[in-house]
Amino acid sequence: MKIKFEAVLEKYQQKGEKTSWTYIPIDAEQANQLKKGYKKAFRVKGTIDAVAIKQIALWPLGEQEFILPLNANIRKLLAKKVGDKVHVEIEEDAAEKIIHPDLLACIELDSAAKDYFFSLTKSHQHYFSNWIESAKTAPIKEKRLHTILESLIKKWDYPTMIKFYKKD
Repeated sequence: MKIKFEAVLEKYQQKGEKTSWTYIPIDAEQANQLKKGYKKAFRVKGTIDAVAIKQIALWPLGEQEFILPLNANIRKLLAKKVGDKVHVEIEEDAAEKIIHPDLLACIELDSAAKDYFFSLTKSHQHYFSNWIESAKTAPIKEKRLHTILESLIKKWDYPTMIKFYKKD
């Protein structure tokens, strides 16, 4: 079922891992229309104003309330800031999220890296894939692919890789 509503963009000031997130609040009634009685994260698709979205996770807050976090790319396309109103039309996105094809090609270069990658949970595989998708230029994408391959050979998960390379 698709839901349509107006919302005001909000931002967390101090909220643990969600600090500084810009998001759209989804109340319990709206969440129930999307996925009745569901209390875990799930993905949605649709539009925010005229910007198409897909495979965006709704995050639970408790009492069946959720938030729809907006990454920098979406915020830039919207050209909106905290406090601005947006028109939202969303529905559950049941399509399976795919791994970026360049990442799949890269891990084919090393069987140990490939085996380790596929031993990770789907959500952890998608952290790597999303990092590739967020690269804005070809050189950055290439550097990230190399970094991922090295990390998988070392059997590092995504947080370990990011923490290690953040030191550079």
